[in-house]
Formats: sequence, structure tokens, C-alpha cells
Amino acid sequence: MTKLPLFHSTVRPEWIDYNGHMSEAFYVLVFGHATDALMIETGLDSGYRESTGCSLYTVESHVRFLQDVPEGAHLALSTRVLGAAARKARFVHEMYVVSEPESEPARDAAPVATTELLAVHVDQEAGRAAEFPEAVRRRFTELTEPAPEWAGRSIAAVA
Repeated sequence: MTKLPLFHSTVRPEWIDYNGHMSEAFYVLVFGHATDALMIETGLDSGYRESTGCSLYTVESHVRFLQDVPEGAHLALSTRVLGAAARKARFVHEMYVVSEPESEPARDAAPVATTELLAVHVDQEAGRAAEFPEAVRRRFTELTEPAPEWAGRSIAAVA
């Protein structure tokens, strides 16, 4: 399904809202943890941040909530890099409910939520965008896959 390892999580009781399913803030939290895993896979880990003062900042996101997720659900998130430039990376996460912790989604499984993100590599001391090191940019390029059909869409206008 992806060149990157799946990220796994389990829905905690405190993530459940007054409607009895996972609250929107916690979808974003889990997606954020999947982004952290992507950063590790591309060389932007904690050692990199400590030694360079640079990190990846999300500057735009589009989340789609497709199905309710109950307490205790086991989640598997796949990540696809859609592209990278000198200072930016675009990627998506797809969240699936799976039968057991650490398992893979069924081949025909539909995601319960998705997010598309645009991130910028930032020099935190300078407070501005900075070019990726060549090895990081190369890794993003190696991981680049075609975009899913839903990526690149915007929110529809209300008629």
C-alpha cells in the first residue's frame, strides 16, 4: 500500500466526544503523530532538529472525516509523499480501522479519514523557510507516489 511503514494507534477513551465517537481534534493528533513518523523516515528526526535548529512546519491541511471511529478502535495510517521542492513537501495520510493492533488494512478497506498536508522546512532560529539538505530532499523524492484521486480538492461552496 505504501513505501513507508504504517503508523498505528488505538482510540483512547479521552478522545471520545459527546456524540460517542472520536473527536475531530484527535483525528488531527493521530495524523500529527503519523507526520512525526514521516519525519523520522526522511531524516528530520529529533537529532536533526537538535543539531540544525530546523524542522518541518505544517502550513496547510485539508482533513476529511469519512466515518465515525469508536473508542478502542485500532488505527493504521498509511502515508504517501506527493512531492517535494527545495523548501516544501506535500503528503497525505489515510486512516483505517483495522481488526487488531499493528495489523494492515484489508485490500478493499476504505479510509475513515484522510488529510492532505503542505509542510515547509523552517530554520527556527532565523524564523523563515530554509532549503532541505540534499539527502532529505532526495529521500522525499524517492518516496514520491501518485496522488490519490481525492487529493488537491477544496471545500465545496455552500449553495
